[in-house]
Amino acid sequence: MGGDPPSPFEEQFAFSRLTVAGDWVMVGGTTSVDQYGFVQGQTPYEQAAEVMRKIGHELGRAGAELKDVVQARVYVTDVSRAAEVGRAWADAMGDVRPLMTMVEVSALIDPRMLVEIEAVAYRPGG
Repeated sequence: MGGDPPSPFEEQFAFSRLTVAGDWVMVGGTTSVDQYGFVQGQTPYEQAAEVMRKIGHELGRAGAELKDVVQARVYVTDVSRAAEVGRAWADAMGDVRPLMTMVEVSALIDPRMLVEIEAVAYRPGG
């Protein structure tokens, strides 16, 4: 399934942001870029908050919610600002406590991007 709206990279690189396999819903690497290629948010917090909004939207298209997330990987370009990303994550997730790995990477596909997140959710009977 393509994203809604699609990432400007989905067609070019032949991938889907959302995949459903039985009870599992996987949201691939999601950044704050909009369908026109504009990065939303200037800070890691702002970008991560937008990413979490987009992930919640994508999960909803597959009948899942953020509370169904069991694992996530967070890629940041500056780990010294991890607290900002973590705060956006916590704001979106509330009391849900899935596995989460955060790692620093040298760069994302666009130098304006500071955060990329992928998530795996489990929705029994989905």
